[in-house]
Amino acid sequence: MNSSLLGIKQRFGIIGNSPELNQAIDVAAQVATTDLSVLIYGESGSGKEVFPKIIHQLSARKHKEYIAVNCGAIPDGTIDSELFGHEKGSFTGAIESRKGYFEVVDGGTIFLDEVGELPIQTQARLLRVLETGEFLKVGSSKIHKTNVRIVAATNVNIAKAIQKGKFREDLYYRLNTIPISIPTLRERKEDIHMLFKKFAVDMAEKYRMPPLRLEPEAVEILINYRWPGNIRQLKNISEQISILEENRRVTSETLKTYLPGYETRNLPSVIGRDEGIESGDVVNQEEFKRERELLYKVLFDMKKDINGLKKLVVDIISKGSENTSESDQALVNKLFADISNDISTNTEGHDVIMNQNFQYPQNQRIEAPRGQDFQTSQEVVEENYSLADKEKEFIIKALEKYKGKRKSAAKELGISERTLYRKINEYDIDL
Repeated sequence: MNSSLLGIKQRFGIIGNSPELNQAIDVAAQVATTDLSVLIYGESGSGKEVFPKIIHQLSARKHKEYIAVNCGAIPDGTIDSELFGHEKGSFTGAIESRKGYFEVVDGGTIFLDEVGELPIQTQARLLRVLETGEFLKVGSSKIHKTNVRIVAATNVNIAKAIQKGKFREDLYYRLNTIPISIPTLRERKEDIHMLFKKFAVDMAEKYRMPPLRLEPEAVEILINYRWPGNIRQLKNISEQISILEENRRVTSETLKTYLPGYETRNLPSVIGRDEGIESGDVVNQEEFKRERELLYKVLFDMKKDINGLKKLVVDIISKGSENTSESDQALVNKLFADISNDISTNTEGHDVIMNQNFQYPQNQRIEAPRGQDFQTSQEVVEENYSLADKEKEFIIKALEKYKGKRKSAAKELGISERTLYRKINEYDIDL
C-alpha cells in the first residue's frame, strides 16, 4: 500500500485493505483535483458518505462549504425550497425569503445522497445547475448563479429507474461523469473481522469495559455471513454484543443469535418470470432469455434424437429376431437398458427388468398391418404390451429357460433373487 493511500485511510478513518476498496479510494483521490461531477454507487450502509468528504478535502474547494443532503428524507413539497431557496409568500408558510443549499454552498461541494429519490421536477432544476450553473428560487423569476461541485450517491438501480420514467436520462449522464463503485461488506471478507474488532474496541474504551474476543468458529461465521446492512449492520451487531454479553469470549452459538436470518441465509433464491427479472439484478434479463432459448433448442434436438432411436428400434424389430445381426441385437439391448433406467426413475413400486445379457424373445415378430408402415413411435407404443405384461413375460421365459432355477433366472434378468421372488408373487406366476 502506498503512503498516500495509507494517509487517506488514516485521515478519514477508513479501515480495510481489500483491492476493491483501495481502487475506490484511488479514484476519489484522482478526481478530487477536478470539478467533474461524481456519482457514487453502493448499497445502503456500505460507507458511501465518506467518499464525498475525501473528494472535497483533497480539492481546491476544501476551504469552502461542504454540505450533505439526504434527498430521500426531504418531502417532495419542500425539496425545491431546501435546495434552491424560496421568496417570501411563494407558498403557504413562506413568511420570509430563504437561501437554498446551492446558494449557501457557492464555491464549495454539495453531496446529494440518495439522488435517485429526487422528484422529476427537481431533477430538471438540478440538470440546469449542472449545465449552466444557474437556478431559480421557488416563487422567483430572477436567475441566480452558483459554482458548486456536485457529488451524488445512490443505492438504487438508475438504469431501471430510467426505464420506469422515474429518473431523467440526461441528468444521469451529467452526474455520472466519474462513477465510483463502493464494494459491499460481503465483497470485503478480509476486512470484516478487522472492522468488528475496531468497533468492539471503540465500545470498550467508551464504556470502560473489556473488549470482545471472538472464538475461531465465531470468526468464520462472521466472515461468511451475508451482511445485507453492510458496515452499519456490522457496527450495530458489535455494539449489541458488547453491551448485552457478560462473557467477553464470544462463541459461534452466541454470535448466531445476533445475526438475523442466519439459518436461512444460504437457501436458493426463486427466480421469477421475465417481467420480474430486471437489468442490474442478480440475473440479467437478456442473458436469461438467451439461456432459455438455448435450453428449448437442446430439448427440441433431444426429442428428434429420441424419435429417431425409436424408429430404428422398430425397423430392427420388424426384421424379425432371427434375421437380426449381433450388432443390431446389442443396440436394441442397450436402448432397452437406457429406456429402463428412465422408466425406473419415474415408476414407483416397479423394478424394470432389462439387461444387456437378456436376449430378445425368440420367434417373436412384430408385423405391420398390410399396406401400412410404422409412421411414428406412438403407433408402436400402442401395439406393445404394458410394462407389467412385459415384465411378467420375461420372467416366465427366463424361468423356463433355466427350468425353474431362480438364481440363474435372476442373473439372466439382471435383478436380485429377492426382487425376482417378489415379482413372482406379485404376478402370481406358477412354476
